[in-house]
Amino acid sequence: MKKNHCYIIAEAGLNHNGSVELAKKLIDLAATAGVDAVKFQKRTVDKLAVKATLDAVDDRFPEFGKTYREIREHLEFNMSQYQEIKKYTENKGLDFLCTAFDPEAADFLKELGVDIFKLASHSATNIELLEYLAKMRKQTIMSTGMADMDEIKTAVKIFEKHKASLLLLHCVSAYPTPLNECNLNMINTLKEKFDLPVGYSGHELGYLPTLTAVAMGAVAIERHYTLDNDMMGFDHKMSLNPDDLIAMVKAIRDIEKIKGTGEKNVSETEWITRNKYHVSMVSSRNILKNDELTNDMISYRNPGTGIPAKDAHKVIGRRAVKDIIEGELLSFDLFT
Repeated sequence: MKKNHCYIIAEAGLNHNGSVELAKKLIDLAATAGVDAVKFQKRTVDKLAVKATLDAVDDRFPEFGKTYREIREHLEFNMSQYQEIKKYTENKGLDFLCTAFDPEAADFLKELGVDIFKLASHSATNIELLEYLAKMRKQTIMSTGMADMDEIKTAVKIFEKHKASLLLLHCVSAYPTPLNECNLNMINTLKEKFDLPVGYSGHELGYLPTLTAVAMGAVAIERHYTLDNDMMGFDHKMSLNPDDLIAMVKAIRDIEKIKGTGEKNVSETEWITRNKYHVSMVSSRNILKNDELTNDMISYRNPGTGIPAKDAHKVIGRRAVKDIIEGELLSFDLFT
């Protein structure tokens, strides 16, 4: 992560609807918006749920399938498809990230050459998967929705045990998240408790809490986005539309500029005001050539382009090289 730069992850997730071409359009949008990374998801469908759940009739998305298994299988890409998508993402100058939902999916992503793994909130208590990913020692980003502090602590300790890199995302797994449940002060709580980089994964409508999180110091942001909120699928309704994604990224980059470096300096623009309104040494009466400058010969007035008060000791006691009239702005070259 770059200093003073918020790492923005555009979560394509399942909003590609099983289409490589739609996935590429999502990547194009992310590149236009100016994010840092695009993230997808990988599941081994047989490992997702018990057989009865997978084979249950599910009529939510008839274009994808008639059972929960068929719907999930429709939304999965194979290796050659993901290779194409990953290459397309990287050719756009973006990082390719992916969520691993099970060890087999993690192996798949390792073979694919994924450098940054994501752990979804509901995997934060999956000890088997936590251990598996931590042993890989891949850079991992973990969302913390639905987990309590003890559960987060257990996950962190697993990554510490294997000396594996971990970034936490404060998250509330409510779709959409009510504003009064965003609890953004958890960003600082997680930082203080675990001494790890902390970001925010938002599921609110709009992006006001996301911008607030950036202002509060979130080092990374993850948001779902879509080409069209009216498309069929699990996440389109609560995802950012193209205009909102572009506007959010612009606002985040503006916030980065607003936050600054934390170092106190007089800015370039401030110098104009400073030179106009700060005070400098001025002769309070006529001073003749060879007169020794004393405190009773000076006063302080605008502008601030002469000798500042802090440097008065550098000229007091020196002699004037020429006659100086009352009210003249003093400079070092008037004295020897």
